[in-house]
Amino acid sequence: MPGPDRKAAKAVVETPGTPAGGFRWTICALLFFATTVNYADRQILGILAPTLQKEIGWSEAQYGLIVTAFQGAYAIGLLGMGRFIDRVGTRLGYSLALGWWSIAAMMHALAASAMGFGCARFLLGLGEAGNFPAAIKTVAEWFPKRERALATGIFNSGSNAGAIVAPLLVPWLTLQFGWRWAFASLGGAGLPWIVAWLLIYREPARHPRLSRAELDYISSEPAEPVEHIPWRVLIANRPVWGLLLARFLTDPVWWFYLYWVPKFLNSQFGLKLDQIGLPVAGMYLASSAGGIFGGWLYSFLTKHGRGNNAARKLAMLACALMVLPIVLAPRVSNPWLATGLISLAMAGHCGWAANIFTIVSDIFPKRAVSSVTGICGFGGATGGMLVSGAVGFVLQATGSYLTIFALASFSYLVGLSIIHLMSPRLLAVNLEVRNT
Repeated sequence: MPGPDRKAAKAVVETPGTPAGGFRWTICALLFFATTVNYADRQILGILAPTLQKEIGWSEAQYGLIVTAFQGAYAIGLLGMGRFIDRVGTRLGYSLALGWWSIAAMMHALAASAMGFGCARFLLGLGEAGNFPAAIKTVAEWFPKRERALATGIFNSGSNAGAIVAPLLVPWLTLQFGWRWAFASLGGAGLPWIVAWLLIYREPARHPRLSRAELDYISSEPAEPVEHIPWRVLIANRPVWGLLLARFLTDPVWWFYLYWVPKFLNSQFGLKLDQIGLPVAGMYLASSAGGIFGGWLYSFLTKHGRGNNAARKLAMLACALMVLPIVLAPRVSNPWLATGLISLAMAGHCGWAANIFTIVSDIFPKRAVSSVTGICGFGGATGGMLVSGAVGFVLQATGSYLTIFALASFSYLVGLSIIHLMSPRLLAVNLEVRNT
């Protein structure tokens, strides 16, 4: 059979409902590596916090304010970046965001005071805010709804990969070359990714390496209008507020893990810089599995007869229950038992995140995904900013982690209750009706 006829026959056999080709997973791999770099860059400070606290001389309260500077900028950046990426597209927007945060991460090597670190963290937060709005929008562009939870879980596991790489590399770089080289080396690791992204990424309809059959599969759902949706329309929706409030409660827990777990292991169990890497890496390895588990569980439930609403919320409930035992972490005397409890909770968070991110692309049109992700992320970062400042002062005043872990343990159940109250059935949001 001649070449064109053979291609035509293949297109007939591979219907839009059948997965055809796998180039979309190459795009998912790029998202994974970008998210790995994103979290490696932000994790450096948490790993080096005990060392820098002695060398620079900052207090617990000052450290809390340094973390708050990042999260305040991250909150501001999410609002701006979400809208910016919806306007200019993921190809340009993602590369500019990653270039910004890579340079900001390298600038930490020049800091010599608490104020200097605060300024560097603020710039890092502005740039890193572009990662998740761009990645969620890319998933919405490249994957049909049935695959988005899995794709989100895979790319979001890059956050755990980055947080595994960092505790393994940062102590070694610091002990061999000094802490400034740790910031400079990992900060520059994202620059080659920009080159790969610009060379490989195009929208599906314009990509020369995408087969017609795979494009039909990706585009198997009804086409959407392309009109711009104002913020006033988005924030008038109850589902937006439900997701925003849920992230306001649960995102701070993840920020706490990121910036205080190494300090917790140091102060509670006396682990030094060269001893922290393995338990912290183990926590994030468990987290990576949890993110994939959250996406898989949703897919499993839908395949066994559960509708989107029930499957999504049951998966989130399972992940919320995994967090509850963390209340015991500051009460145990064995560092590896504490590591196991925190690992289980972090896995639960990542499974939760895979689903809460995917709710946005489930119920909102593609052209609004980055903006809604940015608005909801703003809520999460604002919560993180408030909690980080409070944690620093609580630890300085009491020296105890008991209250902090207790509050973290049930925040996910409260968040899920809010989502259910605001979106009882997780129906698609009709923004056109509201925009007339």
